[in-house]
Amino acid sequence: MLGMLSQSVLNLIDAALVGHLGEVALAGVGVGGYIMFMLSAVVFGLSSSVQSQTAQRVGATQAELFHPLQSGLLIGLAVALPLSLWAWWQAPLLIGLITQAEEVQNVAISYFRWRVVSLTAIALVLCFRGYWNGRQQTHLYLLIIVAVHLLNVAVSAGLIYGLAGLPDMGPSGAGAGTTVSLFVGLIVWCWVSIKRASTQPFLTHLPCLVTLRTTLTLAVPHSTQQVLFAAGYAVLFWLLSQLGTASIAVGHVLINLSLLLILPGVGIGVAAMSLVGEALGRDAQHEAHRWGLDALRVAWLLLLVLALPMLIMPEHVLSLFFNNDELVALGTLPLQLTGVMIVLDAAALVLAQALMGAGAQRTVMLLTLGMQWLFFLPLAWWVGVGLGYGILGIWLIQLLYRLINSLGFLWVWQRRRWLMLPV
Repeated sequence: MLGMLSQSVLNLIDAALVGHLGEVALAGVGVGGYIMFMLSAVVFGLSSSVQSQTAQRVGATQAELFHPLQSGLLIGLAVALPLSLWAWWQAPLLIGLITQAEEVQNVAISYFRWRVVSLTAIALVLCFRGYWNGRQQTHLYLLIIVAVHLLNVAVSAGLIYGLAGLPDMGPSGAGAGTTVSLFVGLIVWCWVSIKRASTQPFLTHLPCLVTLRTTLTLAVPHSTQQVLFAAGYAVLFWLLSQLGTASIAVGHVLINLSLLLILPGVGIGVAAMSLVGEALGRDAQHEAHRWGLDALRVAWLLLLVLALPMLIMPEHVLSLFFNNDELVALGTLPLQLTGVMIVLDAAALVLAQALMGAGAQRTVMLLTLGMQWLFFLPLAWWVGVGLGYGILGIWLIQLLYRLINSLGFLWVWQRRRWLMLPV
């Protein structure tokens, strides 16, 4: 949870650093960042796949714990490297799908090209994270990601503003700083894993075909879900672009602020994923069910506390990112709605991860994407753009969507059909 929280804080710091360069710079970084988010989603399923397999092997006291990790690393390298090269080449096309504003496009393309170089590092780090979380060694993720983020803040600030003799790169400096820190993080993960592999062979031979197939089978639904979920955010940015550059800038900050609340909830869910998988590996079905509900209670309390500043003093929160009073006024009520919607979203955040610990990636994919693409996005366009209610209308529809989505996940969890999946 703390590792996830540090991730969201980093996004907010980057937004604050770039925000002082103006709304065009902030909008460009926002567009480029969400295209990068969509590409990262292609390999995101590797984390849950490696973690669920590792947790179940731990519960069943099986040897060869490194096999899921080795499979994930091979798949991640094979997918991420060619994808990053293609995306760097096609950056103008990808950015043009979201915004046609020339000034915003120029910033977004430059920022995105620096960021996309790190896609391979992201894929491999996700595999390491899933493996060690599956072994319930989550402190490693916290220690490494906090160190990486501190490096990211220092390097990004230096490159954005030309501090300490570094080149003055403007918004592109945020992308370059993030890429440098991610590759440093990958080196640290490799060193830690090799150092702790004294009793188990690690990267000494190619993974077996069965483990590769299992890793792909579990990773593809989650990655598909994440890609289409991220594409949904790209559509959301397109909707905001129809309302003007100010709406893009405000929307970018609101979404990053929501991550300050979402990611700790996801962190609790990741813990539940390991605990559910380990319990199912021991065939303790009642205990597995209880872990999901206990984690959900913790998440509700935590997210309520984190939402309070957004609910009580939204103007003060937004003034950290905007010097323009009009932008603060535009984002005040949507920010309060963001605080409410994240508390309502707790069940979806936690139980989606817990279901993946049971191997129910397909169920999570269908429910998440069905709600997003068949309910939220069409209604958001109709209310926000068609009826002219703007960003406030879009955020009201998002509030309703997150409530129904959470109720759906709670219903699936309580039916317990996921207990019949093969372990």
